[in-house]
Amino acid sequence: MPSDAPAEVHADAWATAAAEDLEAERARRRARHGTPPGSAAEEFRKLVDAVAGKLSDLQSPLLGALAGPAAQQVVRQVVQQAKAAVEPVIERNPDVFDHLAAAGSELLAAYRSAVQDQERRWTARGTPPRDPGERRDPGDEPGPGERIDLD
Repeated sequence: MPSDAPAEVHADAWATAAAEDLEAERARRRARHGTPPGSAAEEFRKLVDAVAGKLSDLQSPLLGALAGPAAQQVVRQVVQQAKAAVEPVIERNPDVFDHLAAAGSELLAAYRSAVQDQERRWTARGTPPRDPGERRDPGDEPGPGERIDLD
């Protein structure tokens, strides 16, 4: 019998090692790139808090020295009311903000694609077309202007 066999075998050694490696990788990424952003709902909450803080600290030279403290109090009340209205929406519908963020990303990608395609056409104007009829749609009247395709 081999006597050099381990006395105790850890049943989940591979899972434990994988979890440790994953946590080390996450720590390395946090150190390199900072804390990753939270969910869209958490980021929206941070935005509301930041805007509320800035509005509360805002000094208005237009209101004058006498109206300043009273106006600041009104601004603080409005900010608190807005936060009180937004918080329940965020709490009840956190997935909605994730969906809206994803939809916004898709719209931005579509816009970029359209703009890049149009820019490619505009920059290709200096080069002669391969076919004389290529630059104009069939049926266009010849003239000094050129039709710009916005599709």
